[in-house]
Amino acid sequence: MSNTSQQPPATTGARHDLGNGKKHILINAFDMSTVGHLSPGQWKNPVDKSATKRKLAYWIELAKLLERGGVNALFLADTYGGYDTFEGSVDNCIRRAAQWPITDPTIPISAMAAVTKNLSFAITASTSFEPPYLLAKRFSTLDHFTDGRIGWNIVTSWKKSAFKAIGLDNPIEHDERYRQADEYLRVLYKLWESSWSPTALSPDPANDSYVDPAQVRTINHQGKYFSLNAKHIVDPSPQRTPFLFQAGTSSAGSDFAATHAEAIFVSGHSPSVLRPKIDAIRTLAVKKGRDPRSIKVFATFTPIVAETDELAQEKLAELKKYASTIGGLVLVSGWTGIDLSKLPLDKEISKEDSAEAHKVTSILDNFTTASKEHPRWTPRLVAEHAAIGGLGPVSVGSPQTVADELERWVKEADVDGFNIGYVTTPGTFEEVVDLLIPELRKRGIYPELPDPSEEPVTAREKIYGKGQKGLRHDHEGSRYKYDVYREDQPYVAETCAKA
Repeated sequence: MSNTSQQPPATTGARHDLGNGKKHILINAFDMSTVGHLSPGQWKNPVDKSATKRKLAYWIELAKLLERGGVNALFLADTYGGYDTFEGSVDNCIRRAAQWPITDPTIPISAMAAVTKNLSFAITASTSFEPPYLLAKRFSTLDHFTDGRIGWNIVTSWKKSAFKAIGLDNPIEHDERYRQADEYLRVLYKLWESSWSPTALSPDPANDSYVDPAQVRTINHQGKYFSLNAKHIVDPSPQRTPFLFQAGTSSAGSDFAATHAEAIFVSGHSPSVLRPKIDAIRTLAVKKGRDPRSIKVFATFTPIVAETDELAQEKLAELKKYASTIGGLVLVSGWTGIDLSKLPLDKEISKEDSAEAHKVTSILDNFTTASKEHPRWTPRLVAEHAAIGGLGPVSVGSPQTVADELERWVKEADVDGFNIGYVTTPGTFEEVVDLLIPELRKRGIYPELPDPSEEPVTAREKIYGKGQKGLRHDHEGSRYKYDVYREDQPYVAETCAKA
């Protein structure tokens, strides 16, 4: 039974509509610089080009396609180690190309920005492996080179293999990761928002002065996890702070999202499973003084679209010929911490089956929570889902059928948009651009392409409206803007009182 008293209050200031009383559905293309993203095995399919991602041409052509369709952003996942939970080995991860091998997602961004005007880019990067100063420099650079079309998908890392790769035996404990990430973001706000005055860059040829050093503040941060004494080395970019995505809906992740995220990436196979988590984040946002509707929620969604339902089912049957069931189980085992190779095929999966301490807690919840669509999760059912679509729902049908399903998710889960996963690339994205988006436009729930004469806008303005290049006034990062910032007191470790 729903408890309406727990629903976050509705507001109108940040809801994205098209002036016709209908809510605008936001669509991102979801990709990864790897051969097998969420539908492993399709590299064997003659129409799939996943194995060409190590060529710059793949990314340039994809960007052109997404620009043509008016897609909001290209959202790029990333990871820092192999999946070794399934059978206790990384061998099947490597053999099945289950997110292996993988290249750096930041490198192709400038090339894609050069052939587009409106497409935004969101890159996944972890708060666990590099000092904030280095990440600040990289994202400021990307924001400059894209004219403000860059976003950051904030993650905390959990894989043992990734930590071992940098010389650490074990990952940081789950909730501790988010406490560390909170401080990481505050250091970044200081660099991006507080270090440079808006008028610091003031070229004065007569006096041989390009930047006024008196207007570039030294950040002196002495925290529990990070210490820094430096000026930001990059001048303010169009957005200063990149548009902030965050993935994760655990308790700690939700609190972090309600504080820092401008958009949240969620995954689940049923809107009824996601709705309570989304409501909880919006409620937390209100408690933190934020407009709950300013936090945009994107759900993973994999469409298989053809001109008719029957043709779409035929397409699905063809795709299944190339699916790697083992590759899918490798991914789900890694995400949930459950070695699915050890469980009977028809055993109901529970959280107690997760023997690995380090995992994605929100994904474990998704694969152990019953819904009307999936009353009980078993290894057999996981195997069916894992090889095509992986993290979320797969909708098969005509543009009308799939559009109906998108609208149902918006209504029932209260999401604002979707990270569209692919089965084959660029095939799935071509279906979205040529079949699905035109249907959404017919329904008045997707914007027309911008007029070529219009000045392009930043990633943040695409979400909040023209003129909102920087963080909103109710965002935590606004505390750190140059004119209002005051340096925090140094961290002092708590000491135990003597008995």
